[in-house]
Amino acid sequence: MSNKEPNTSKGKKTTLSENTLFGMGNPLLDISAVVDKDFLDKFGLKPNDQILAENKHKALFEEIAKRNKVEYHAGGSTQNSVKIAQWMIQKPHKVATFFGCIGKDHFGEILKKKAEEANVDARYYEQNEEPTGTCAACITGDNRSLVANLAAANCYKKEKHLDLDSNWELVEKAKVYYIAGFFLTVSPESILKVAKHASENNKIFCMNLSAPFISQFFKEPLMKVMPYVDILFGNETEAATFAKELGFETDDIAAIANKTQNLPKENVKRQRVVVFTQGKDDTVATVGKPRDQRARGPKTAQHDDLHLP
Repeated sequence: MSNKEPNTSKGKKTTLSENTLFGMGNPLLDISAVVDKDFLDKFGLKPNDQILAENKHKALFEEIAKRNKVEYHAGGSTQNSVKIAQWMIQKPHKVATFFGCIGKDHFGEILKKKAEEANVDARYYEQNEEPTGTCAACITGDNRSLVANLAAANCYKKEKHLDLDSNWELVEKAKVYYIAGFFLTVSPESILKVAKHASENNKIFCMNLSAPFISQFFKEPLMKVMPYVDILFGNETEAATFAKELGFETDDIAAIANKTQNLPKENVKRQRVVVFTQGKDDTVATVGKPRDQRARGPKTAQHDDLHLP
């Protein structure tokens, strides 16, 4: 990773401070290595698949770590997102903060090192009950078989980490928040506390639908958070499932985005923005004027902080 100063336009330079971006989610240590067909067969894997680890896969993670040219990366949906944001920003370091749960073990130490190398301010909750979450990327030719073991990622405790004064200070320091929907399966009460703080202080709270099963099986906690969401991300499949669960009665992605934008919202100073990707097709994004300006005529709302039109 380069440590060069970020590119500037017309001599202007954006100054960011540490801990401006806050993310919270399921941290995983990505373990990537080239394997052979025998390895896949041993653990019952398909060449190009994504699965959650079962008991029969427990030995897989130790075995793949012994392969030649094994690579480690700080992974997990939200951690990947804040890591890429930090990479794009370059300097200062630690603009991005990340909370999540890991184990007090060898893989946990590697994960901490990799997060540090990515210049992310990772403040993990460490516990002994479960090992650090891992995701094995078993590469065969052009194929990649992913096996994820959430393990410690499922053990995050709000009262033992987020509620601590030293950690909550980092939440208060942030101006933009991003949490993937996957974390609704772990600690919805933590998401809600952060979301309410962002809304009450007119900060930007972003969320991702993450997967169809989130809308299907975690609809209740998702909809408790939705009134505080300023920017919602998802793909076309996640959007369609979300619409079905909410009874939108349409499969048109643009219409779903508009209906989602107009769901109840706490902070009316910020109109909700909805962004739905569609693979190779055009991305659908809604940008409207704040609700308190709707009755005042066609004046365009200002989104200077988001650099939106």
